[in-house]
Amino acid sequence: MDSIITNNYPLHFNNTAYEKLSTFIEKNNFSKIIIITDTNTRLLCLNKFYSKFNKENEIVNISFSAGEKNKNLSTCEELWTSLSKYGVDRSSLIINLGGGVVTDLGGFVASTFLRGIQFINMPTTLLSMVDASIGGKTGIDLNNIKNQIGVINNPSMVIIDSEFLETLPLEEMKSGFSEMIKHSLITGITYWEAIKSTNIISFLPENCFYNSILIKSKIVGDDPYEKGLRKVLNYGHTVGHAIETFCLNTDNRKDLTHGHSIALGMVIEGYLSTIKLNFDKKLNSEINHFLLLNFEKNIFSEKEIEEIIRLMSFDKKNKDGQINFVLLKEIGKPMVDQKIDTNTIKKSFKYLNDFS
Repeated sequence: MDSIITNNYPLHFNNTAYEKLSTFIEKNNFSKIIIITDTNTRLLCLNKFYSKFNKENEIVNISFSAGEKNKNLSTCEELWTSLSKYGVDRSSLIINLGGGVVTDLGGFVASTFLRGIQFINMPTTLLSMVDASIGGKTGIDLNNIKNQIGVINNPSMVIIDSEFLETLPLEEMKSGFSEMIKHSLITGITYWEAIKSTNIISFLPENCFYNSILIKSKIVGDDPYEKGLRKVLNYGHTVGHAIETFCLNTDNRKDLTHGHSIALGMVIEGYLSTIKLNFDKKLNSEINHFLLLNFEKNIFSEKEIEEIIRLMSFDKKNKDGQINFVLLKEIGKPMVDQKIDTNTIKKSFKYLNDFS
């Protein structure tokens, strides 16, 4: 796969990526190199990285407990303290080796320590390869509400080694596949046709994988600070983030992966698209059958729906107290800043509950 050069930084792939990383480190003569992992990627990915990069003696590893629940200020404080202990200065480099939690949190830690030091993202999950590691969004959750604290600050480069996908359970592969489905719906029918013929359980086509990375990198390169175009990447996320937060906060609910939550969000926001923008109902049903073939449907009670709608009020796209959605007029024609009343949102959850 060819490197992708965005307006702000390059994305390099597989063996070429390690060559580019070595050249970058030699050229910059960093005072220290820190690699941040969580406990999962430390166990499953760190030695694989060392076997290909072969600079183990020059790199210090610091790690934190895996899981979205640890994407918070307390973990940041632990990492900042470790960076101080190891004498990290503004001429140092941080490499974030992990999934979306690691790249989000590690990027935020790097961006705020000593008012900012250089960092590289090295995603190890499908979700982080096609989405989280690209675009410079860094941050942490506040009271388990997604990404309430953060800054937009680009990495020096993104290193994508597709061999790390071999370490993933199916649930995590499907989580990333959800974002690929979203990319197809917001960009055009040709990619949707390719995606809907993909069986993520048995095979991930390289062209689809690469295409999603291209789509994400182009959109964020054209609109790095989410003034307009970049908002389309939030399709499924207004509802999906609220569902993810709700399940995280509710003892009798199983935590859902980010991608699973976004898939349910796309079912609901697809229905809203048919109401608000006259999106084709037959096509919407086809999309939703595909989504719920890959992701288990969750049913929500009226009380739970009320709480999820309350959580939507914290969404960063909102303005003047109004919940804003990205909805589809057609496949490849997303419309941003769409306002929906509460009763219609409730009807969309009933649509999910009843869909079969």
